[in-house]
Amino acid sequence: MTIIDILKESWLSISGNKLRSFLTVLGIIIGVMAVVIMVAVGETVQKSITDQFSSLGTNTIVIRAGAARSGGIRTGNKRTLTITDAEQIRKLPDVFSVTPAQSGSAQVIYGNKNWSTMMLGTYPDYTEIQDIEMEYGNFFDINAIKNASTYAVIGPDTARELGLPDNPVGQIIRIQNMPFVVIGVMKARGDSAFGSQDDMVIIPITTLKKRLQGSPFPDSVTMIALKIYQDSDNAVVTDQISSLLRQRHKLKDGDEDDFQITDMKQIMETMDTVTGYLKLLLIAIAAVSLLVGSIGIMNMMLVSVVERTREIGVRKAVGARERVIIIQFLSESVLISFIGSMIGLVLGVGLSQGVGRFILHYDVPFSIWPVILSVTVAVVVGLSSGVMPAIKAAKLNPIDSLRYE
Repeated sequence: MTIIDILKESWLSISGNKLRSFLTVLGIIIGVMAVVIMVAVGETVQKSITDQFSSLGTNTIVIRAGAARSGGIRTGNKRTLTITDAEQIRKLPDVFSVTPAQSGSAQVIYGNKNWSTMMLGTYPDYTEIQDIEMEYGNFFDINAIKNASTYAVIGPDTARELGLPDNPVGQIIRIQNMPFVVIGVMKARGDSAFGSQDDMVIIPITTLKKRLQGSPFPDSVTMIALKIYQDSDNAVVTDQISSLLRQRHKLKDGDEDDFQITDMKQIMETMDTVTGYLKLLLIAIAAVSLLVGSIGIMNMMLVSVVERTREIGVRKAVGARERVIIIQFLSESVLISFIGSMIGLVLGVGLSQGVGRFILHYDVPFSIWPVILSVTVAVVVGLSSGVMPAIKAAKLNPIDSLRYE
């Protein structure tokens, strides 16, 4: 028998009992569809987390004021980082750019529109560290820092909520009742590890400290962000920064750091590991459905052997070898599994892409792995489920089979 003949006969046998075959195929469809959707969920979560930190890059290091949390309570003084600390860190040989930063919330007013948004005081280096691109105008320069100028760079969402013109450069807005000139609008880029940059007002840090906050500690900041050269070792630079800050803050041996250093490269590696385990867990859960589906195929094929006992006896009586009987039953099992796997693949990809694009409005990554997985499942599940029934059919005694009623 040729392969075509075997497939035709397998299809006739499967279609002979449509309801039973449909229910068996349905088990494989659900199993493969579940695995494909779980893979899509895992990759979407991984992409979402990666996107949150990728804007900073793996060569970015963030230093926050205050000691690490202990028992849910932050110890240490929050005013432990200063602008002077940032200037000293800038002198390290591996540091490409550095900026102190102070964030907070602010009420921004334009005309009769009032909008609550995030306010960030920083240096011009912030654009290099965050890879900021401008839609309109420019970012403020170092002279604005020296003069504590009332310049503001805003995000596109902030501009829209305030009802500003398409190009709002030169417009006057009020931040906490102080007039600021809009000198630039950033390009839309979504969320990052520092929050949404599309809904933000950025001003010179000296303006924030001297004019808006009137802080008794004008040199203190809550955060320092820096970018190192691509060929630099993150771990070495982190150690250098830690030693420098401990020396500047006069911390003795055994004293706890009064700052926290976050290495984005290490975070990215940790996140990749965590999301990798998450994907494996989701696939393992979905694989249970595949196991149930394979048991369904095996059950159907065992019933088929019993129902076709007389047919098998006739075949063996006219000279059919055991190998032919085994191939016939295995082909039926693989064909059922293949049909279910392909339908499950199409439904799984369609549902995951459709829900992501039209409901969640998020681009779900498409991977070749579900396709490879579906083909592998079709072969492995089909063969493993059909081996025992096929061997059982091949070992039937032709004389007993012919007597079977």
